[in-house]
Amino acid sequence: MPAEYSFDVVSRVDMSEVDNAVNQTRKEIQTRFDFQGSAAALDLDAKAYGITLSGEDDQKLRNILEILRQRLARRGVSMRALQVAEPVQAGGSLRKQVITLRHGIPAEKAKEMQTLLRASKLKVTAQVQDDQLRVAGGKKDDLQAAIGLLRKADFGIDLQFVNLR
Repeated sequence: MPAEYSFDVVSRVDMSEVDNAVNQTRKEIQTRFDFQGSAAALDLDAKAYGITLSGEDDQKLRNILEILRQRLARRGVSMRALQVAEPVQAGGSLRKQVITLRHGIPAEKAKEMQTLLRASKLKVTAQVQDDQLRVAGGKKDDLQAAIGLLRKADFGIDLQFVNLR
Protein backbone atom coordinates (compact mmCIF):
# COMPACT_ATOMS: atom_id res chain seq x y z
CA MET A 1 0.00 0.00 0.00
CA PRO A 2 1.49 3.40 -0.95
CA ALA A 3 2.26 5.93 1.75
CA GLU A 4 -0.37 8.63 2.17
CA TYR A 5 0.96 12.18 2.41
CA SER A 6 -1.06 15.20 3.50
CA PHE A 7 -0.93 18.82 4.56
CA ASP A 8 -3.36 21.31 6.08
CA VAL A 9 -4.32 24.65 4.57
CA VAL A 10 -5.05 27.13 7.38
CA SER A 11 -5.51 30.83 7.87
CA ARG A 12 -4.10 31.81 11.25
CA VAL A 13 -2.95 34.98 12.93
CA ASP A 14 -0.19 34.86 15.55
CA MET A 15 -1.91 36.70 18.40
CA SER A 16 1.33 37.24 20.31
CA GLU A 17 2.68 39.20 17.33
CA VAL A 18 -0.59 41.16 17.14
CA ASP A 19 -0.32 41.91 20.88
CA ASN A 20 3.25 43.14 20.43
CA ALA A 21 2.22 45.35 17.49
CA VAL A 22 -0.68 46.82 19.49
CA ASN A 23 1.64 47.59 22.42
CA GLN A 24 4.18 49.25 20.12
CA THR A 25 1.40 51.33 18.56
CA ARG A 26 0.20 52.42 22.01
CA LYS A 27 3.74 53.55 22.91
CA GLU A 28 4.06 55.54 19.69
CA ILE A 29 0.67 57.19 20.22
CA GLN A 30 1.78 58.31 23.69
CA THR A 31 4.96 59.91 22.35
CA ARG A 32 3.78 61.47 19.06
CA PHE A 33 3.18 65.20 19.02
CA ASP A 34 -0.04 65.03 16.98
CA PHE A 35 -1.63 62.77 19.63
CA GLN A 36 -0.67 64.87 22.68
CA GLY A 37 -3.73 65.68 24.77
CA SER A 38 -6.06 63.56 22.67
CA ALA A 39 -8.19 60.61 23.72
CA ALA A 40 -6.67 58.36 21.04
CA ALA A 41 -6.42 54.73 22.14
CA LEU A 42 -6.58 51.16 20.91
CA ASP A 43 -7.69 48.00 22.68
CA LEU A 44 -7.05 44.37 21.77
CA ASP A 45 -9.65 41.70 22.45
CA ALA A 46 -7.67 38.50 21.84
CA LYS A 47 -10.62 36.17 22.47
CA ALA A 48 -12.84 37.90 19.92
CA TYR A 49 -9.95 38.48 17.49
CA GLY A 50 -10.62 42.21 17.38
CA ILE A 51 -8.91 45.55 17.84
CA THR A 52 -10.89 48.70 18.68
CA LEU A 53 -9.46 52.11 17.76
CA SER A 54 -10.85 55.28 19.29
CA GLY A 55 -10.15 58.94 18.70
CA GLU A 56 -11.72 62.37 18.32
CA ASP A 57 -11.98 62.35 14.53
CA ASP A 58 -11.51 60.19 11.45
CA GLN A 59 -8.05 61.62 10.76
CA LYS A 60 -6.76 60.38 14.13
CA LEU A 61 -8.30 56.98 13.47
CA ARG A 62 -6.59 56.83 10.06
CA ASN A 63 -3.25 57.74 11.66
CA ILE A 64 -3.61 55.08 14.36
CA LEU A 65 -4.59 52.51 11.73
CA GLU A 66 -1.55 53.38 9.60
CA ILE A 67 0.80 53.04 12.59
CA LEU A 68 -0.82 49.72 13.51
CA ARG A 69 -0.50 48.42 9.94
CA GLN A 70 3.20 49.30 9.89
CA ARG A 71 3.80 47.52 13.20
CA LEU A 72 1.84 44.45 12.09
CA ALA A 73 3.74 44.28 8.80
CA ARG A 74 7.07 44.42 10.62
CA ARG A 75 5.94 41.54 12.78
CA GLY A 76 4.93 39.40 9.80
CA VAL A 77 1.15 39.65 10.17
CA SER A 78 -0.57 39.75 6.79
CA MET A 79 -2.76 42.73 5.96
CA ARG A 80 -5.22 40.27 4.39
CA ALA A 81 -6.04 39.12 7.93
CA LEU A 82 -7.46 42.56 8.78
CA GLN A 83 -11.10 43.37 8.18
CA VAL A 84 -11.49 47.09 8.85
CA ALA A 85 -14.98 48.45 9.59
CA GLU A 86 -16.12 52.01 8.99
CA PRO A 87 -15.71 54.48 11.90
CA VAL A 88 -18.83 55.08 13.99
CA GLN A 89 -19.82 57.68 16.56
CA ALA A 90 -19.18 56.28 20.05
CA GLY A 91 -20.61 58.98 22.25
CA GLY A 92 -19.65 62.54 22.90
CA SER A 93 -16.90 63.57 20.56
CA LEU A 94 -15.37 60.09 20.34
CA ARG A 95 -15.30 57.97 17.18
CA LYS A 96 -14.56 54.23 17.18
CA GLN A 97 -13.39 51.83 14.52
CA VAL A 98 -13.33 48.06 14.87
CA ILE A 99 -10.76 45.86 13.15
CA THR A 100 -11.57 42.16 13.04
CA LEU A 101 -8.76 39.66 12.58
CA ARG A 102 -9.80 36.91 10.15
CA HIS A 103 -8.99 33.58 11.71
CA GLY A 104 -9.76 30.30 9.96
CA ILE A 105 -10.95 29.52 6.46
CA PRO A 106 -14.65 30.26 5.83
CA ALA A 107 -16.65 27.30 4.50
CA GLU A 108 -17.35 28.94 1.12
CA LYS A 109 -13.63 29.63 0.57
CA ALA A 110 -12.78 26.03 1.52
CA LYS A 111 -15.32 24.79 -1.04
CA GLU A 112 -13.75 27.06 -3.69
CA MET A 113 -10.36 25.52 -2.89
CA GLN A 114 -11.80 22.01 -3.13
CA THR A 115 -13.35 22.83 -6.51
CA LEU A 116 -10.07 24.29 -7.79
CA LEU A 117 -8.12 21.20 -6.71
CA ARG A 118 -10.69 18.87 -8.30
CA ALA A 119 -10.65 20.83 -11.57
CA SER A 120 -6.84 20.74 -11.70
CA LYS A 121 -6.85 16.94 -12.25
CA LEU A 122 -4.13 16.51 -9.60
CA LYS A 123 -4.30 13.20 -7.79
CA VAL A 124 -5.19 14.74 -4.45
CA THR A 125 -8.27 14.81 -2.26
CA ALA A 126 -9.40 17.74 -0.13
CA GLN A 127 -11.57 17.60 2.98
CA VAL A 128 -12.97 20.50 4.97
CA GLN A 129 -12.21 20.11 8.69
CA ASP A 130 -13.68 22.86 10.86
CA ASP A 131 -11.87 26.03 9.72
CA GLN A 132 -9.11 24.35 7.72
CA LEU A 133 -8.68 22.19 4.62
CA ARG A 134 -6.84 18.85 4.64
CA VAL A 135 -5.28 17.88 1.31
CA ALA A 136 -4.03 14.29 0.88
CA GLY A 137 -2.33 12.47 -1.95
CA GLY A 138 -0.11 9.52 -2.79
CA LYS A 139 2.94 11.55 -3.90
CA LYS A 140 4.68 14.52 -2.36
CA ASP A 141 5.06 16.02 -5.84
CA ASP A 142 1.28 16.13 -6.22
CA LEU A 143 0.99 17.89 -2.86
CA GLN A 144 3.64 20.42 -3.81
CA ALA A 145 1.80 21.10 -7.07
CA ALA A 146 -1.41 21.59 -5.07
CA ILE A 147 0.35 24.08 -2.76
CA GLY A 148 1.62 25.98 -5.82
CA LEU A 149 -1.87 26.02 -7.33
CA LEU A 150 -3.47 27.31 -4.12
CA ARG A 151 -0.78 30.01 -3.74
CA LYS A 152 -1.40 31.28 -7.27
CA ALA A 153 -5.18 31.49 -6.77
CA ASP A 154 -6.43 34.55 -4.94
CA PHE A 155 -9.03 33.67 -2.30
CA GLY A 156 -8.81 37.01 -0.49
CA ILE A 157 -7.44 35.47 2.69
CA ASP A 158 -3.95 34.74 3.98
CA LEU A 159 -3.11 31.02 3.65
CA GLN A 160 -0.50 28.95 5.43
CA PHE A 161 0.42 25.35 4.63
CA VAL A 162 1.22 23.27 7.70
CA ASN A 163 1.69 19.65 8.82
CA LEU A 164 3.21 18.37 5.58
CA ARG A 165 3.73 14.68 6.23
